[in-house]
Amino acid sequence: MTLSQREFIPPEVYFASVPRKRMAAGGLFRDGEGNILLVDPVYRDTWDLPGGVIDADESPNAACRREVAEEIGLARPPGRLLVVDWVPAAPECPEELVLIYDGGVLGPADIAAITVPDAELAGFAFFGPAQTGRQVRPVVGRRIRACLRALATGVTSELEDGDPIRPPGPAVPVARSGRQ
Repeated sequence: MTLSQREFIPPEVYFASVPRKRMAAGGLFRDGEGNILLVDPVYRDTWDLPGGVIDADESPNAACRREVAEEIGLARPPGRLLVVDWVPAAPECPEELVLIYDGGVLGPADIAAITVPDAELAGFAFFGPAQTGRQVRPVVGRRIRACLRALATGVTSELEDGDPIRPPGPAVPVARSGRQ
Protein backbone atom coordinates (compact mmCIF):
# COMPACT_ATOMS: atom_id res chain seq x y z
CA MET A 1 0.00 0.00 0.00
CA THR A 2 1.39 3.38 -0.93
CA LEU A 3 1.03 6.50 1.13
CA SER A 4 -1.55 7.89 -1.28
CA GLN A 5 -3.68 4.73 -0.92
CA ARG A 6 -3.72 4.78 2.89
CA GLU A 7 -6.81 6.09 4.65
CA PHE A 8 -6.14 8.88 7.10
CA ILE A 9 -8.16 9.67 10.19
CA PRO A 10 -9.99 12.94 9.59
CA PRO A 11 -8.46 15.74 11.70
CA GLU A 12 -11.73 16.39 13.56
CA VAL A 13 -11.90 12.72 14.60
CA TYR A 14 -8.25 12.63 15.66
CA PHE A 15 -8.39 15.87 17.65
CA ALA A 16 -11.64 14.83 19.35
CA SER A 17 -9.74 11.79 20.68
CA VAL A 18 -6.80 13.79 22.10
CA PRO A 19 -6.92 14.61 25.84
CA ARG A 20 -7.49 18.19 26.90
CA LYS A 21 -5.58 19.86 29.73
CA ARG A 22 -6.60 22.74 31.92
CA MET A 23 -3.96 25.48 31.81
CA ALA A 24 -3.32 28.55 33.93
CA ALA A 25 -0.86 31.43 33.88
CA GLY A 26 0.18 33.92 36.50
CA GLY A 27 2.83 36.34 37.62
CA LEU A 28 5.29 36.61 40.48
CA PHE A 29 5.41 40.27 41.57
CA ARG A 30 7.69 41.68 44.24
CA ASP A 31 7.98 44.98 46.02
CA GLY A 32 11.28 46.85 46.44
CA GLU A 33 12.08 44.83 49.58
CA GLY A 34 11.63 41.45 47.90
CA ASN A 35 8.21 40.70 49.39
CA ILE A 36 5.85 38.71 47.18
CA LEU A 37 2.41 39.92 46.08
CA LEU A 38 -0.40 37.48 46.88
CA VAL A 39 -4.12 37.86 46.22
CA ASP A 40 -6.93 36.56 48.45
CA PRO A 41 -9.56 34.73 46.33
CA VAL A 42 -13.09 34.76 47.75
CA TYR A 43 -13.65 31.17 46.56
CA ARG A 44 -10.71 29.64 48.48
CA ASP A 45 -9.40 29.78 52.04
CA THR A 46 -5.79 30.32 50.93
CA TRP A 47 -3.99 33.10 49.08
CA ASP A 48 -2.50 32.74 45.59
CA LEU A 49 -0.35 34.44 42.97
CA PRO A 50 -2.24 36.75 40.57
CA GLY A 51 -3.32 34.80 37.50
CA GLY A 52 -5.91 32.39 36.25
CA VAL A 53 -7.16 30.00 33.62
CA ILE A 54 -5.95 30.31 30.03
CA ASP A 55 -8.93 30.70 27.70
CA ALA A 56 -9.38 28.68 24.50
CA ASP A 57 -7.14 29.95 21.69
CA GLU A 58 -5.27 32.25 24.10
CA SER A 59 -1.51 32.06 24.57
CA PRO A 60 -0.14 31.64 28.10
CA ASN A 61 1.62 35.02 27.83
CA ALA A 62 -1.59 36.76 26.75
CA ALA A 63 -3.54 35.00 29.51
CA CYS A 64 -1.05 36.17 32.13
CA ARG A 65 -1.34 39.75 30.89
CA ARG A 66 -5.18 39.56 30.86
CA GLU A 67 -5.50 37.85 34.26
CA VAL A 68 -3.09 40.26 35.94
CA ALA A 69 -5.05 43.21 34.53
CA GLU A 70 -8.35 41.66 35.69
CA GLU A 71 -7.11 40.70 39.16
CA ILE A 72 -4.88 43.59 40.21
CA GLY A 73 -5.63 46.28 37.62
CA LEU A 74 -2.09 46.55 36.24
CA ALA A 75 -1.58 46.39 32.46
CA ARG A 76 1.97 45.09 32.19
CA PRO A 77 3.64 42.70 29.80
CA PRO A 78 4.84 39.54 31.56
CA GLY A 79 8.58 39.10 31.94
CA ARG A 80 10.43 35.87 31.29
CA LEU A 81 8.92 32.48 32.08
CA LEU A 82 10.04 31.34 35.54
CA VAL A 83 8.18 28.07 36.09
CA VAL A 84 6.23 25.41 34.22
CA ASP A 85 4.37 23.14 36.65
CA TRP A 86 2.33 20.07 35.76
CA VAL A 87 -0.18 19.25 38.51
CA PRO A 88 -1.86 15.82 38.46
CA ALA A 89 -5.61 15.43 38.63
CA ALA A 90 -7.25 15.38 42.04
CA PRO A 91 -10.82 14.47 43.00
CA GLU A 92 -11.82 18.15 42.99
CA CYS A 93 -10.10 19.19 39.74
CA PRO A 94 -8.57 17.88 36.52
CA GLU A 95 -4.85 17.89 35.77
CA GLU A 96 -3.38 21.28 35.08
CA LEU A 97 -0.37 22.92 33.47
CA VAL A 98 0.62 26.17 35.21
CA LEU A 99 3.04 28.77 33.80
CA ILE A 100 4.38 31.52 36.04
CA TYR A 101 6.03 34.61 34.56
CA ASP A 102 8.21 37.23 36.19
CA GLY A 103 5.92 40.14 37.01
CA GLY A 104 8.86 42.27 38.08
CA VAL A 105 9.38 44.65 40.97
CA LEU A 106 6.51 47.02 41.68
CA GLY A 107 7.31 50.55 42.75
CA PRO A 108 5.19 52.62 45.14
CA ALA A 109 3.11 54.10 42.27
CA ASP A 110 2.39 50.60 40.89
CA ILE A 111 1.33 49.34 44.32
CA ALA A 112 -0.90 52.39 44.85
CA ALA A 113 -2.57 51.65 41.49
CA ILE A 114 -3.52 48.05 42.40
CA THR A 115 -7.26 47.43 42.43
CA VAL A 116 -9.00 44.08 42.95
CA PRO A 117 -12.45 42.97 41.76
CA ASP A 118 -14.72 42.54 44.80
CA ALA A 119 -16.55 39.57 43.28
CA GLU A 120 -13.33 37.57 42.86
CA LEU A 121 -10.76 38.79 45.39
CA ALA A 122 -11.02 39.91 49.02
CA GLY A 123 -7.76 41.82 48.75
CA PHE A 124 -4.01 41.63 48.23
CA ALA A 125 -0.91 41.85 50.40
CA PHE A 126 2.85 41.47 50.23
CA PHE A 127 4.49 38.69 52.21
CA GLY A 128 8.14 37.89 52.85
CA PRO A 129 9.35 34.79 50.99
CA ALA A 130 9.42 32.79 54.24
CA GLN A 131 5.83 33.81 55.06
CA THR A 132 4.26 32.87 51.72
CA GLY A 133 4.22 29.15 52.53
CA ARG A 134 1.83 29.77 55.43
CA GLN A 135 -0.58 31.74 53.22
CA VAL A 136 -0.87 29.51 50.14
CA ARG A 137 -1.60 25.87 49.30
CA PRO A 138 1.52 23.69 49.61
CA VAL A 139 1.85 23.28 45.82
CA VAL A 140 1.79 27.07 45.38
CA GLY A 141 4.40 27.47 48.11
CA ARG A 142 6.70 25.04 46.29
CA ARG A 143 6.01 26.87 43.03
CA ILE A 144 6.93 30.23 44.59
CA ARG A 145 10.21 28.81 45.91
CA ALA A 146 10.97 27.51 42.40
CA CYS A 147 10.19 30.97 40.96
CA LEU A 148 12.65 32.55 43.36
CA ARG A 149 15.31 29.98 42.38
CA ALA A 150 14.62 30.73 38.70
CA LEU A 151 15.06 34.45 39.36
CA ALA A 152 18.35 33.81 41.20
CA THR A 153 19.79 31.39 38.64
CA GLY A 154 18.30 32.66 35.39
CA VAL A 155 17.07 29.12 34.64
CA THR A 156 13.37 28.33 34.12
CA SER A 157 12.18 25.57 36.46
CA GLU A 158 10.21 22.56 35.27
CA LEU A 159 8.07 21.16 38.07
CA GLU A 160 5.67 18.31 38.70
CA ASP A 161 3.16 19.14 41.43
CA GLY A 162 5.43 21.95 42.59
CA ASP A 163 8.54 19.77 42.88
CA PRO A 164 11.55 20.18 40.60
CA ILE A 165 12.04 17.43 38.08
CA ARG A 166 15.38 15.92 38.94
CA PRO A 167 17.76 14.90 36.18
CA PRO A 168 18.53 11.19 36.00
CA GLY A 169 21.21 9.92 38.36
CA PRO A 170 24.86 9.60 37.42
CA ALA A 171 25.71 7.55 34.38
CA VAL A 172 26.47 3.92 35.10
CA PRO A 173 29.65 2.67 33.44
CA VAL A 174 29.03 0.02 30.83
CA ALA A 175 30.91 -3.22 31.46
CA ARG A 176 33.17 -4.10 28.58
CA SER A 177 34.47 -7.46 27.65
CA GLY A 178 37.74 -8.18 25.94
CA ARG A 179 40.81 -6.00 25.77
CA GLN A 180 40.65 -2.30 26.30
